[in-house]
This record gives sequence, structure tokens and C-alpha cells, in this order.
Amino acid sequence: MISVENALQLVLKATQDFGVEEIPFIKSVGRILKEEIVADRDFPPFNRVAMDGIAIDYYEFISRLRSNRQLSFKIEGIQAAGSEQITLKNNENCIEVMTGAVLPNNANTVIRYEDVTIENGVATINIDEIKEQQNVHHKGKDGKVGDVLISENMKISAAEIGVLATVGKSLVKVAKQPKVMIISTGDELVGVDEIPLEHQIRRSNVFTLVSLLERLNISSETAHITDDKPILKSKIKNYLQEYDVLLFSGAVSKGKFDFLPEVFDELGVEKRFHKVAQRPGKPFWFGQTENCKLFAFPGNPISTFVNCLVYFYPWYYKSINLKVEQETAILAENVSFKPDLVYFLQVKLSAKNGNLIATPIQGNGSGDLASLVHADAFIQLPNDKNEFKSGEVYPLIRYR
Repeated sequence: MISVENALQLVLKATQDFGVEEIPFIKSVGRILKEEIVADRDFPPFNRVAMDGIAIDYYEFISRLRSNRQLSFKIEGIQAAGSEQITLKNNENCIEVMTGAVLPNNANTVIRYEDVTIENGVATINIDEIKEQQNVHHKGKDGKVGDVLISENMKISAAEIGVLATVGKSLVKVAKQPKVMIISTGDELVGVDEIPLEHQIRRSNVFTLVSLLERLNISSETAHITDDKPILKSKIKNYLQEYDVLLFSGAVSKGKFDFLPEVFDELGVEKRFHKVAQRPGKPFWFGQTENCKLFAFPGNPISTFVNCLVYFYPWYYKSINLKVEQETAILAENVSFKPDLVYFLQVKLSAKNGNLIATPIQGNGSGDLASLVHADAFIQLPNDKNEFKSGEVYPLIRYR
């Protein structure tokens, strides 16, 4: 049996590059950028009006203020957003300007409408203190042509979408996603829309895994194979040729119908480890071929769930070169755990004084699927002690 730390290291050594694909930028939210996005021109590309109001010559305003002359300016015209730049012909006048418009030539300051009274084509300024260049968003302030606006390997969010649109990136290069098949096994499993007999249960783990992968924007296919070794072997042999990743739920423990380890061996899959010193999820099996990685999780729902988060997620992040910070949380209650195993304890999260607090949730073992609904995360308790005190800080594996 291998330690959690060594198991994770072996998984991370088996990462792979799935390549790059170019997709429409509007479809790229949640994907990992695989190119630098640079400014194709200055941002903003002109001195931009930041408030609706009037544009004036600041020095004319100061001259009038010092000589106690009236702060009234005849309106020469209107500079609308999207229209070509016009010119203030007489510095004793002003031009009405709209937010987003080009600042008119010979004007250098914008006074907002709230500080102006307009009557009969004349704008009177009602304040006596302004600053030169106020309410002007200067050309190139946000970025110069050629500046890197988004670095490679960033996860694309709505914020990045706006930048992509601004620089005209209608197509963007992103990390290609792995092709994944999720496989459940067992004669006791029936479809979601079926009525199970007393000795049967509905398939659930496979759909949990589908949803966990969708959080990573990974599409997956699903299959169910009965506990028949020749059928298992035949189907898995084909899947090994077609997919980058196979995720299994069930058939890796010590039961007489847990054929997967034998099947993998007969198909020439290289076993990296089988069984990890942890609870839940100890029977986890991991291996690979030249082109495919196999994550075979135990069939109990909590075991499948936690192993996907603890092992598949970091493997995927490293494969696409995405750095993810390790979260920690403060244990809210004393916990006792005697076995010499790493314990992934279900917890409810809350915030207190800026700290993340993890309150243990009492479940009924690794088969208690419903207990996941009442928790937000797993807190990882090490195997080097048996008593864990309230106030101690441990790594957190969050799923909400």
C-alpha cells in the first residue's frame, strides 16, 4: 500500500500534453489560454471622454476665474461617441461631449453636466475648482500597442473575454481537453430512469464524475459494463485505443467479481499503484499505457468523489500547466481518528474573522452519498497522529 503523497507524485509524473486548439473566443470561458494576448493598438486608442458634459480649455477657465470673469462658454458643437474628432475653434467656447467620445482638439478638460447649467446655447460652470485633464481617459493609459494584456496559461473568465473582443481575437488558442470515457461496472447497477429491484441500486457515481469533469470544462462519455470478465476485457481494449483517459468506478477491491486489476494486467496496462493509505478510497488503482491514463476508483460513492478531487484534478491541472493554490482551513472541532491512514474528512465551510472554518460532518461511511449534500469540502488530516484539535490548520479539498 502506497502513501497519499507518493501516490499523488506518481499521478503527477504521468501528466500529458493534449495539444492546442483554436476556438471562437466567446466559447472559451473556463478554458486555459495557450497564447499571449497583446494590444493591437494603444488602450484607449485616443484621449477618451470619461463623463457626459462639456469640454473646455482649462487655461481659459483659470484665466477667467482669476479675473473674476463669468464662467460661461458658448457651445460650438457636440462630440458624440463614435464620431470623428472635431476641433474647439475658439478657446473661449466649449463643446458638448459624450462618454466614450474622442476628446476634441484644443480641449483638455471635461466638466460633467451635473456641474453645468445650459441655457440658450451657453454653458455656465457652477463650480470654481477643477483640475486640468479631469474626466479624460488618456490614450495608452491602460496599455500600449504590443503590451501583453493576458499571459499564457491564464484561465479565461468573463474579464478575459472582454479583452479578447477588444483586441479583435475572434479565435483564440486554448489547451485541448482530454478525451475521457467514464465507466461504471457491476450487475447491481441499473439506469437512472429504471425502478431497481430490492438487490439493485441506480447508477450514480458515473454521473457524479461527469459533473466533476464538467467543472473543468471537460466533456466525457459514459458506459456501463456488467461483471463479465471477457466483456470487460473486450470493451476496455477498444477504449484504450480511443480515449486519453479512462475513469472507472468499482471493481477494484477484493470481491470475486472485481476483475479490473486482472483485466488491466492482461491488456498490458502498466500498474503504477493499487491501494493508497487513506480513508475513504483506499483501493484506488492507477496505471497507464503509452496513450491512455487509467484512474480506477473504488465503487463507494464518497471514495469515487474524493479520489477524483485529490488525484484526477491535480493531474489535469498539471497537464494543462495551470497553477492552483492549495487552500487551508481551521478545524472547528476536535477529531479523533485511530487508523494509520490519511483521513479525508467531510466538512461544512464558514468564514470567521477572515479565516475559513471547517466544521466536520458526520456521515455513515464511504457509501453515504447523501452526506455530500451537507458538506462543502474535505479536510485532509495526516496519518502521523490520531488526535486533531480545534484551531489546527489543514489542507482543504473544496468541491463547492
